[in-house]
Amino acid sequence: MKDVTIYTDGACKKNPGPGGWGCIMIYGEHEKTLCGGDLETTNNRMELQAALFVLEK
Repeated sequence: MKDVTIYTDGACKKNPGPGGWGCIMIYGEHEKTLCGGDLETTNNRMELQAALFVLEK
């Protein structure tokens, strides 16, 4: 079984304020990127959202 490498990040323009998250999953030669955001959130929520979203995939 191959390993899947995952990188995540989340940020906000103000805290709280508009923010976004992103992640990339790398499996062998394959890569998949995912992203999302909210109009009113915190940087901590975006960091957690990235990790939770990718774990659900």
